Amino acid sequence: MAKSSADDQELRRACEAAIEGTKQSVVMSIRVAKSRGIWGKTHKLGRDMAKPRVLALSVKSKGQKTKAFLRVLKYSTGGVLEPAKLYKLKHLSKVEVLTNDPSGCTFTLGFDNLRSQSVAPPQWTMRNIDDRNRLLLCILNICKDALGHLPKVVGIDVVEMALWAKENTPAVTNQGDMQEGPAASTVTERDLKVTVEKELVSQAEEEDMEALLGTYVMGIGEAEAFSERLKRELLALEAANVHAILESEPLIDEVLQGLEAATNCVDDMDEWLGIFNVKLRHMREDIESIETRNNKLEMQSVNNRALIEELDKLLLGLRVPSEYAACLTGGLFDEARMLQNVEACEWLAGALRSLEVPNLDPIYANMRAVKEKRAELEKLKSTFVRRASEFLRNYFSSLVEFMISDKSYFSQRGQLKRPDHADLRYKCRTYARLLQHLKSLDKNCLGPLRKAYCDSLNLLLRREAREFANELRASTKASRNPTVWLEASAGSGQNVNAADTSTVSEAYAKMLTIFIPLLVDESSFFAHFMCFEVPALVPPGGTANGDKSDDTNDDDLGIMDIDDNDSKAGKNSGELAALNESLQNLLDGIQEDFYAVVDWAYKIDPLRCISMHGITERYLSGQKADAAGFVRLLLGDLESRISMQFSRFVDEACHQIERNERNVRQMGVLSYIPRFATLATRMEQYIQGQSRDLVDQAYTKFQFERLFQFARRIEDLMYTIPPEEIPFQLGLAKMDLRKMLKSSLSGLDKSITAMYKKLQKNMTSEELLPSLWDKCKKEFLDKYESFAQLVAKIYPTETIPTVVEMRDLLASM
Repeated sequence: MAKSSADDQELRRACEAAIEGTKQSVVMSIRVAKSRGIWGKTHKLGRDMAKPRVLALSVKSKGQKTKAFLRVLKYSTGGVLEPAKLYKLKHLSKVEVLTNDPSGCTFTLGFDNLRSQSVAPPQWTMRNIDDRNRLLLCILNICKDALGHLPKVVGIDVVEMALWAKENTPAVTNQGDMQEGPAASTVTERDLKVTVEKELVSQAEEEDMEALLGTYVMGIGEAEAFSERLKRELLALEAANVHAILESEPLIDEVLQGLEAATNCVDDMDEWLGIFNVKLRHMREDIESIETRNNKLEMQSVNNRALIEELDKLLLGLRVPSEYAACLTGGLFDEARMLQNVEACEWLAGALRSLEVPNLDPIYANMRAVKEKRAELEKLKSTFVRRASEFLRNYFSSLVEFMISDKSYFSQRGQLKRPDHADLRYKCRTYARLLQHLKSLDKNCLGPLRKAYCDSLNLLLRREAREFANELRASTKASRNPTVWLEASAGSGQNVNAADTSTVSEAYAKMLTIFIPLLVDESSFFAHFMCFEVPALVPPGGTANGDKSDDTNDDDLGIMDIDDNDSKAGKNSGELAALNESLQNLLDGIQEDFYAVVDWAYKIDPLRCISMHGITERYLSGQKADAAGFVRLLLGDLESRISMQFSRFVDEACHQIERNERNVRQMGVLSYIPRFATLATRMEQYIQGQSRDLVDQAYTKFQFERLFQFARRIEDLMYTIPPEEIPFQLGLAKMDLRKMLKSSLSGLDKSITAMYKKLQKNMTSEELLPSLWDKCKKEFLDKYESFAQLVAKIYPTETIPTVVEMRDLLASM
């Protein structure tokens, strides 16, 4: 017999090389021919349809778990094996040897996890029966020992397989070292020898069969004779057994009589036991009934005691103490009795909470007594809230009216008085705890109280601001004649800087220093006093403008929170909106006195707008808290008003310059040049903080205004849209750029030369001209350089005079 490919070590090594890296060991490899059958049709296998393949059984061990695989490998164009298919043996459900192959060497393997069961599985054809048996036996052994189950076997006699395994055990050898895991031991020679035999007959039965078969020497054609002989012998054995039974009849009768006597005794005993069982059952039922009644009585006693205790507790909670009832319904609200009022509020709030689920058992919630008591407590609550709200509204009004009636609280002629609300806040703090309890009892009652407080205090604040602003303007020593800048009618030798107007900006700063911290403190006190859930306005130890001040931060109410929930302040945006609305009512109207100071300062010296702008910005940067929103709005409005006034002054100055240039033949620019130098010097002196932008905007209006306004528009848009989209915006197209350049830079050299000659001709002070001209050139070149960079970035295809050309042009003059 030709050597089987299962013993080919070269084939095994080629298979191992093909699956290298999978951590699987090859148990058996054998060459086969693959063909494809057709469902429902018989098909004769033809060699022209077969494809050479190699089937390899491999295992992979991981701890105590073993996985077994059937791999299909095919030959590549270079004759090298490569993986084609992979089947898991745990899904093998059927092994079928095809009957339409007379040689019996063709079989199919059925797997239960194939996606398409409508496609016929491939048919595998072995070289001979021995190769087929070796492969199938190895598959069955692996399935049984490693996986714990056997597939269904169809078309092959298992007895024939067992006999073949016994005869060919020496021929089945391992293909390699099987010490790689527990699964490798499943295909040793011992296993191949006995595995199938264990499934069929024992060793002793096999020997008896061999001895029996050895007594009969017959060919395959004597099977019918052998069958007839076995039937005759079986009938003889049955007849002998019947004869023996008939001979033993007397013995059987004697045994039956003894059994009948024993049965009678057993019946008597069963009757007696039944009687005793009935008596015992009745007795057991009586005992159980007695125990059940005792248990019910004991449980009823325990439940009654617990019920009485619960009812006592409930009645204790439902009782309203007489001292609290009197305080809630008719007590006074003076300072001496506030502690009693607060205790009554705390008791009332606790009593209401105790009648709500889950503090109260849901079973009690629907009791009539609980409902009646809850209605009584609600009535007490509404009565107390109404009385307390009415008292507080009257109290706020009377407190403010008392202060307004006393003129010593306000500034008077010759005496500026700083507003002092310490006594007012002290008196209000007396009722702060009461307000917190009112909020816990009824949040809706705070709205009218907040409005009453805002209306009353607004009268006081506006009166204080009006009296202070009036006395501040009256006591400030400043020139009563407005300073005239760039006026053509003024003589060239007039000294416009003769009057010192610094007291004007100092007066404005004093107004802010006194009232901005006061307004912030009032806002903070109001937010805490009226129980708004917002963060603190001023950090501990800090002041409203971030600087050290004589005022102490006394907006702390000195109140402990009612519960831990009050520590979560500032997270409710609705509360913040309500606070800002209340602050609007509290501080509305006071801005008019600030506007009056700004307008008064502008009339005296418009350039003081620069320093006032810087002062306002410093205060505005210090307002960070959310609850001081109205103060920030006030400062923002002041800044806008100052900027508007200054812009108005710049517009008037530009108008004077343009008028001076039109009338140059009659009046000349001699009066304009020294005044502009003085104006620029004063503007530089007044710059504070971020007022630089305000001054630069004024300079822009005095030089090539259209050019630099175009650049400013581009810079503003670059914050919101990409640079490549700017040329498509209205007023910033390439055509707009060309028109602007033509109007601003057309004949630039001639215009600048003519202007310089006019200055040189009309200037009486030669030493002033170089410094003024150099400053003009430097400012212009700096701004033009920024403009050129923007044009190169936004309009890369447009051509404008370069910065170097512009510098050379100015240097040549």
